[in-house]
Amino acid sequence: MTERIGVIGGGIVGIAIARALTQRGEGEVTVLEKERRLAMHQTGRNSGVVHAGLYYAPGSLKARLCAIGRELTREFCAEKNLPYREVGKLVVAATDADRAALAVIEDRSITNGVPDLRRVNGSELREIEPHAAGVAALHSPHTAAVDYAAITEAMADDVRRGGGTILLGAEVTGIRQEPGGVRVVTPTADLHFDRLIVCAGLHSDVVARFVGASASPKILPFRGEYWELDPARQHLVRGMIYPVPDPRFPFLGVHFTRGVYDDVHVGPNAVPALAREGYSWGRISAKDTWASLSWPGAATLAREHWRMGVKEVTASVLKRVYFEDARRFVPELEMKDLTRKTAAGVRAQAWDSSGALLDDFAVDQVGAVTLLRNAPSPAATSSMAIADYLLDNYVFARR
Repeated sequence: MTERIGVIGGGIVGIAIARALTQRGEGEVTVLEKERRLAMHQTGRNSGVVHAGLYYAPGSLKARLCAIGRELTREFCAEKNLPYREVGKLVVAATDADRAALAVIEDRSITNGVPDLRRVNGSELREIEPHAAGVAALHSPHTAAVDYAAITEAMADDVRRGGGTILLGAEVTGIRQEPGGVRVVTPTADLHFDRLIVCAGLHSDVVARFVGASASPKILPFRGEYWELDPARQHLVRGMIYPVPDPRFPFLGVHFTRGVYDDVHVGPNAVPALAREGYSWGRISAKDTWASLSWPGAATLAREHWRMGVKEVTASVLKRVYFEDARRFVPELEMKDLTRKTAAGVRAQAWDSSGALLDDFAVDQVGAVTLLRNAPSPAATSSMAIADYLLDNYVFARR
């Protein structure tokens, strides 16, 4: 008898999983997405970077799946005639104090097999990015820019051609495990599946509670805000210019990114959002905010990282602070060059009850339900690799 398999979530990871299922001929596949179109949240609101794997701890899921995912993404874009531009990335040590951290990233990059990576000095980095400043850098020439929303839609077309169904406007309000399967409740219908895979992003902890999974990890939403660089000044950035990230946080810092359509944006920062979909300071959910403040790890997180929080919030509210942070790497930048804020994104950052921010992908299995609990960057890069990993190691592991 043909299995009925449900996938909750119409972001790039959920659609990649549905595509892998249909390609494997694994049964009747149905995707449930609460929005009226796909890729509405994290997938369609990021920097559009295909990461090469510079930062991730060797042996971690991030490192392993990013290496596989970047090749699958490149091949998929070539197959579907979607834009894929290897604009290259510099990770820049602004001062001598950054050299030690840059060396750590270099060691990780070599272990992770980042292709054609090389270390450059101050004069060499200016040959790559003439308007950049720093004492040294790592150059990743194959770091690329893509349109992840377009990739998601192209994969969705494959799902439909493979016999799968994608239901939009189908918000999941309840899940019940029953003998022989899983019942999923939406406002308009009850659906029954033999297996269920949950990729609910910003709502992954809420959906996890529907099936009795652990309350930890919880989702702490962080908003990332971007400024657009004036088109007349886009020559200041050829590819991507990143700072050496602070190893205490799973964020890469404000950076310059030339996108796949030749726009250049600056950002993102990382400020606590006041709602799961809090794309501006005016978007507030008392329920979501209280859920974060009352979490057992909240006091520990605030105590350890309040300085970072104050800095990020200040830069969000005061353009000059944001500008000064960015200008460290492009000294010719002027405040008027940051013309407007573009669409912000909200990152679904998982944290545990001790207050620790989870850095790697995390998966739970509860009966016939597989839950992707944490899928931070480079999840978009790794989406097709994540799909195969979940199917092989969780969904069908006990066959």
